Amino acid sequence: MVATPIGNLADISLRALHVLGMVDAIACEDTRHTQAMLKQYGITRPLLPVHEHNEAQAAEPLIERLQAGQRLAYVSDAGTPGVSDPGARLVAAARHAGATIVPLPGASSLTAVLSVAGLSQGGPVLFAGFLPAKAGEREQAVEQLASVPHAVVLLEAPHRIEAMARELQRLGDRQVTVGRELTKQFEQIVTLAAGELAGWLGQDPQRTRGEFALVLHSVQVADPGQQQAERVLGLLLTELPVKTAVRLAAEITGAPRNALYERALALKRP
Repeated sequence: MVATPIGNLADISLRALHVLGMVDAIACEDTRHTQAMLKQYGITRPLLPVHEHNEAQAAEPLIERLQAGQRLAYVSDAGTPGVSDPGARLVAAARHAGATIVPLPGASSLTAVLSVAGLSQGGPVLFAGFLPAKAGEREQAVEQLASVPHAVVLLEAPHRIEAMARELQRLGDRQVTVGRELTKQFEQIVTLAAGELAGWLGQDPQRTRGEFALVLHSVQVADPGQQQAERVLGLLLTELPVKTAVRLAAEITGAPRNALYERALALKRP
């Protein structure tokens, strides 16, 4: 499973070039697209079409080739096969047949957009991919994502980006990083509030063109224990000096005294 560039041909890996040049045949999503890519690298190999409409049927002859001792590579049109691209059914069939499957990592809009989103390290990320095309199903999907506190990566095509932007308006001030045409000539990356995305797209017709990868930033979920400690502290501060209120709030709630003291000073600050 060979990852290929998502735009800039220079993003191909040396390992990918080595493998594509040594295999007996290359299965691919679109033979014309792959032929043009291989021509740039001076690679000539037999191409076998395996796309979303024939993947289940095409897997059988490929497995027969593998069982005969051939070495095969699979590439989708861009990026990593099997990740919002064809390839997953082929992998499942090959694994069931006992074939060895080797991943060759490379360019990916998922990791590319995450790398420029500026998210804090260690937080969970949900890869949601493409939302449903039908308006009602897409609206329901966005409603579900609104309740997800951690970061979410979305992909979208140019003819549906404006509809997605309208749906994302309900997320208001939640930050979203938009990667348009990543690695390509007209690459554009911007971070703004989800409620502003539709307006941003409308400012320039060029902004709706190209492929999109988006990151909904994570949202901070208040700790119930912290909320209770701050509530107790606030009540005590109305009647007692800061040090006394902090000491009693810490004893009542078990919250750290230093944190309560800093919060008390903030609440008292005019």
